[in-house]
Amino acid sequence: MTTRRAAWLAAAAGAAVLLGALGWGLLHPANAPGDAVLGRPAPDLVVQRLDGGQVRLSAFRGRPVVLNFWASWCSTCRQEAGALSAAAEHWDGRVAFLGVDIQDTPAAARAFESQVQAPYPVGQAVPGVPAAYGVTGPPETFFIDSRGVVTARFLGPLDAGLISRYLQLVGVQ
Repeated sequence: MTTRRAAWLAAAAGAAVLLGALGWGLLHPANAPGDAVLGRPAPDLVVQRLDGGQVRLSAFRGRPVVLNFWASWCSTCRQEAGALSAAAEHWDGRVAFLGVDIQDTPAAARAFESQVQAPYPVGQAVPGVPAAYGVTGPPETFFIDSRGVVTARFLGPLDAGLISRYLQLVGVQ
């Protein structure tokens, strides 16, 4: 009987550890770095446009923003470029689009942009992308509502359907 009792105690202790770990995990979910900005005001950034001049993210306050981080060497960025351009033209005046080139040289970014010809401002963030976005690699897109709050984050290439669905989250019909 003592062996049986010891086995039950060991099983109970193991179950308690598992339940404790589960509870801790539910209360402390693992967040990707960029998820920390979700539900918060979008950190402002200034983009040095590839065609000259600068644009500030906060200048778009009052309308939703699609903030896309890309790079010239990123094949999936090339894949989503057409969908982003088409969406920017479709929602022109109602939704602002801003492209931020990361991990790139200015010459490579200009060459990429000359092929893509995005109908919205694109360039590199100066002095850099705020750490709060947690951007690690392109493509990465943040959807910001008209109040300037980051509503959603998408990792990977977007298509027309995904862009429409995410814009619904920021109140675009």
